[in-house]
Amino acid sequence: MNVKEKIIGMTGTLSGATSILGSYQLCHSICTAFIALLALIGITVVGMPLLFLTKVALPFWIIGATMLAAMFLLSQLAVMRFSQNMMLANAGLLVAGMPFNAVSRFQTLLWILGAALVITSIIWTIQGRRTKGCCA
Repeated sequence: MNVKEKIIGMTGTLSGATSILGSYQLCHSICTAFIALLALIGITVVGMPLLFLTKVALPFWIIGATMLAAMFLLSQLAVMRFSQNMMLANAGLLVAGMPFNAVSRFQTLLWILGAALVITSIIWTIQGRRTKGCCA
């Protein structure tokens, strides 16, 4: 694997990782889980220690969407080869974590659609590995 492929692979990973930060509810859930984890080890936290993430959610989401679009374009132009299942999973995370107020009334629908894309990607990956015995 050459350096170019590694860089492109890392951008896909970064795209998926940053897309998770796009939803306030998801951020709130992560923060609540973090507080619960700290409470298990005896540390009490009041408030939301990860609230700062909501200020950077939109830039992270935009970066994730841009990287996914670049991956899709490079894949379609046959410049680089990417896992279609990973691109589908990243798209699902981006859809579920859409941070725009204009679509806030459809947030539940977006979560369902995003989760369906991610679950489909996981199922296709597992099926591909069963039939091929390797990576799909």
